[in-house]
Amino acid sequence: MTQQQATPETGTRPGGAAAARPSPDGLPDSDAPGTRPELEYPCGDAPEVGSAREIVPGVMWLRMPLPFSLDHINLWAVRDGDGWAVFDSGVHSTETARAWRTLFAESGPLGQGGLRRVFVTHMHPDHIGMAGWLTRRFDCRLWMTQLEYLSCRVLVADTGREAPDEAVRFYRRAGWDDDGIEFYRTRFGTFGKMTYALPESYRRIHDRERIRIGEHEWQVVVGTGHSPEHACFYCPELKLLISGDQVLPRISSNVSVFPTEPDADPLHGWLDSLDRLRRTIPDDVLVLPAHNEPFRGIHARLTHLARGHASSLERLRRHLEQPRRVVDVFSALFARPIDGPHLLSLATGESIAHLNYLLRRGEATVSVDDDGVAWYQGAS
Repeated sequence: MTQQQATPETGTRPGGAAAARPSPDGLPDSDAPGTRPELEYPCGDAPEVGSAREIVPGVMWLRMPLPFSLDHINLWAVRDGDGWAVFDSGVHSTETARAWRTLFAESGPLGQGGLRRVFVTHMHPDHIGMAGWLTRRFDCRLWMTQLEYLSCRVLVADTGREAPDEAVRFYRRAGWDDDGIEFYRTRFGTFGKMTYALPESYRRIHDRERIRIGEHEWQVVVGTGHSPEHACFYCPELKLLISGDQVLPRISSNVSVFPTEPDADPLHGWLDSLDRLRRTIPDDVLVLPAHNEPFRGIHARLTHLARGHASSLERLRRHLEQPRRVVDVFSALFARPIDGPHLLSLATGESIAHLNYLLRRGEATVSVDDDGVAWYQGAS
């Protein structure tokens, strides 16, 4: 059974502030005017697919297409001796493969020296999807954290399987109807179709590890909540942070509970990670995110993200004055209607994350009726 069945087109959602409710699908922030922090975007427009833009000497901004509503991912190439190290790889597709071939062609922007290492921030298909293709093509190694590598191996193994009974019960418990369950059954196992076969071995990286890449040292900074062991990469000399999905300027990462660990509390890990990043990373860094554009103002953004979840939790507490199913709390947490089966999956996972956060702290109770549906209410 997988940890995550949501596909990456809606793997992020806008971060809300106290004045607004977030939507779960990676659309621009829906905050009221004046509630978002003023961020600086010094790098201009994104490069075209198959081209590159130099951010600082030896660091290149790449962009790959995604076949989803969130239609792009940023990747980063760093000079590594006489070749390159890349950070994240794009989803497995013919379009992404074509773009990589263009980049590494003899006349391409990365054509001199080839690829020496592939670093992956986390195991979602838009980040790891082409890692196996790249490592085989260039005979180089994959570098990532252990939980991300092993979690991806489990998810890929679900391809071709039927949806497990435990997972169906998980979504029935949340209040899904027959149409939602049928959609889940038909979509189960699609993760592996977006991920090229992983290499059979990898180089494990650790939180706080310092890695020499070319002329500079980069520090691994691990966060949780969006994925099990998400790696960011901080270079003090260059004042750069490759943030993956852990910090994005205009959308916030989806923080969800999945059928494999129904009692998980990822929101606690996410909030702790935001606080740790604020304490670890100076405010003057240029953040290189997986989506949107490079920006400065990380401390303001981290504060904004934390306040958005605090506001969501407060609305949820008020909503639980009466017993509610998971599907009944969407209006308290999200700004837009949850009007499709794919949004239903993401909204359910994130709602359970918020409910489990309250349960763990004794602020809510849950009971299960004769139909196996869970009902939540604020603790008296």
